[in-house]
Amino acid sequence: MPIDVKIFEKRFVSDIVKNILCYLLILFGLLTLVSCTIVGPDYQEPGVDWLQKWQPTAYGHSDEQKSHEQKNQINTQSWWQSFKDPVLNKLITQARQENHSLRIAGLRIFESRALLGIARSSIYPQLQQVNGSVSYVNNQSHGGNAPKSQSFTNYQTGFDLGWELDFWGRFQRSIESADAAFFASLTNQQDVQVLLAAQLADAYFYYRTTQARILIADKNAGIQKRSFEITTNLYKSGEGSELDLQQAKTQYLATLSTIPELEITLIQTRNAIAILLGKAPGVLPELDITASEYHWPDISPEHFQYIPANMLTRRPDIRTAAWQVAAQSAQIGVAEAEYYPAISLFGTIGWSGSDLSGSSDTSSFIIGPSFTWNILDYDRIENNVRIQDARLQQLIEQYQNLVLQAAKEVDDAAYSLLKTNEQKLIVVQSVNASQRALELANIRYREGYSDFQRVLDAQRAMFTQAESQLLNQATYIAAVISLYKSMGGGWTEMSNDQLISARVKETMQERTDWGDLLTVPIFLPANNASTNGSEAVQHEQ
Repeated sequence: MPIDVKIFEKRFVSDIVKNILCYLLILFGLLTLVSCTIVGPDYQEPGVDWLQKWQPTAYGHSDEQKSHEQKNQINTQSWWQSFKDPVLNKLITQARQENHSLRIAGLRIFESRALLGIARSSIYPQLQQVNGSVSYVNNQSHGGNAPKSQSFTNYQTGFDLGWELDFWGRFQRSIESADAAFFASLTNQQDVQVLLAAQLADAYFYYRTTQARILIADKNAGIQKRSFEITTNLYKSGEGSELDLQQAKTQYLATLSTIPELEITLIQTRNAIAILLGKAPGVLPELDITASEYHWPDISPEHFQYIPANMLTRRPDIRTAAWQVAAQSAQIGVAEAEYYPAISLFGTIGWSGSDLSGSSDTSSFIIGPSFTWNILDYDRIENNVRIQDARLQQLIEQYQNLVLQAAKEVDDAAYSLLKTNEQKLIVVQSVNASQRALELANIRYREGYSDFQRVLDAQRAMFTQAESQLLNQATYIAAVISLYKSMGGGWTEMSNDQLISARVKETMQERTDWGDLLTVPIFLPANNASTNGSEAVQHEQ
């Protein structure tokens, strides 16, 4: 019976179309399931209930105080400017541009950005392979009257594709985890800014304190030198005792001996400042001002009358801890996805042919689903989920402990600020009294009403009280710095050009193709919440 070729071709084409439509429907159904099936817990930021009512011990909880919250809140963004010290302002500006630790933290942001790119690539076909071969065949026959030769070329090429569908949200959770780790690198860089500003301010005022201590020692050495000269002359004239002479000499030399040690400390502090500025140890022209010319900043403790407790959870290190919790929370979903079968699509497209006479080129197209399931895992998956959950709880506890430590730092610094200010008034009176006591001791000694020991005691007391006054002032400034640091102040969102210098960026681009990763702006989510792979708007503290 003759076959109608046209009917056969129509049926053949119709079958192909039906198969293609069938595969498309299956693929659409799988993608629909992928979009609505995600295993594992959604991230919830840890709560800190006690923080809502907490206030530092130093300032209490009065209603009057709370009524002025908005008026008295502290601006922490550029807190060092409250010292009104242009040299300190200049040093911190330089450090934010040149400090190597800050640069390393900035580079880690771009490292995390690249890792996030790797995680996002998992939602696309994972196996992509092109293979091919070409072979030349030459056959020779030597039978008969004359040798015969036949040669031809074979070739084949193909393209393999494998795509594991994110049926249970494993890849999406991986992206969520990498996204949170990326944001943690941002807040970690901000925390480095906080630490850098505090370290530099501490070192700067320690340098000024050491300068002032050297000045005090020089002045006291001058006073004691005059006493030594007087006792020397009296001893030589037979009017004084050798005991007075030796006591005066001992005290004078003891004071002189403290100066080299202070000078060592001064140079070590200067070198520490240079390292923070990204400079080699050596002379810093910014520090040329002498101790006698320097005017110490005067910041009233009333400036810190109200410290909003909710600032603690905005500290960069606490935000980093929260992002780490978010990253680990997503890892539970990644582990739980191993419970379920992995469904993949695979396909191959191939071509082969030969230039041999009479041969024809062929092509092939293969597509189909793949199914794998770890049924006999002997509790490996279950225990891995438990591991991820235990790690999550550890990070939650770490977050809670970090908030407690932050509250302790604020409480300690605020109370130290209050009490060192109270101590300041007492020390001033003590210094004035010691100066008057030295005047009276000198008068009584010259008039013969008391021995030289009273003069030595008065000199020693004045020296001690002058140093106490200076150290009290330094402790007060250190408490101010510590308070700002404990509140997480001193950071801003930085642009790509601020994170890494143009020179470093150019070097990296020459060494490796970074594409636009070094230039596309980086932002933090405004609400500090999990973003599921999307970056949100920029904000500052």
